[in-house]
Amino acid sequence: MAFGGFDNSGQSGPMSEINTTPLVDVMLVLLIIFMITAPLLTHSVKIDLPTASSAPTVETPDAITLSLNAEGQLFWNNEPMPKEALAPRMADIAALDPQPELHLRADKDTRYEAIAELMAAARVAGVQKLGFVTLPASTEQ
Repeated sequence: MAFGGFDNSGQSGPMSEINTTPLVDVMLVLLIIFMITAPLLTHSVKIDLPTASSAPTVETPDAITLSLNAEGQLFWNNEPMPKEALAPRMADIAALDPQPELHLRADKDTRYEAIAELMAAARVAGVQKLGFVTLPASTEQ
C-alpha cells in the first residue's frame, strides 16, 4: 500500500484527511518569533549626522559650432576653415567621450545641397549629436 500505515485493520483506501498539526505548530513558532523581533526593530540610536549640500556634477560636453555662409565658406567655432579640414576635425570630435554636440548654423540663402553634404560628412565621421541653430522669428512685421 502506497498510502497506508502499519495498521492493517481493514483500511485499504488512501487517507482523505490532511494532518494540519505540523502546519499549526510551525505557524505558532513563527508568530512567537515575529512577536519577539518586531519591538526590537522599532528601537534605534539617535545620532546627529552631519549634512552635506552637494549637487551631482553633470559633465556636459562642449558644443562645437559649424557655420556655413551663402558663399559656401565654413567656420569652425567662428574661425575660418577649409573644406578639406572638415572630415578630420569631425573624426576627432566623434572619437571624444563624451561626444560634444555639433551645432550647424547656415545662412538662409545657403543651398540645401551644401547643408546636406555637411550632415552626410558628420554621419560618416560618427557624430551622434547634430543640431540646427536658427534665429527666432521676429514678432514685428
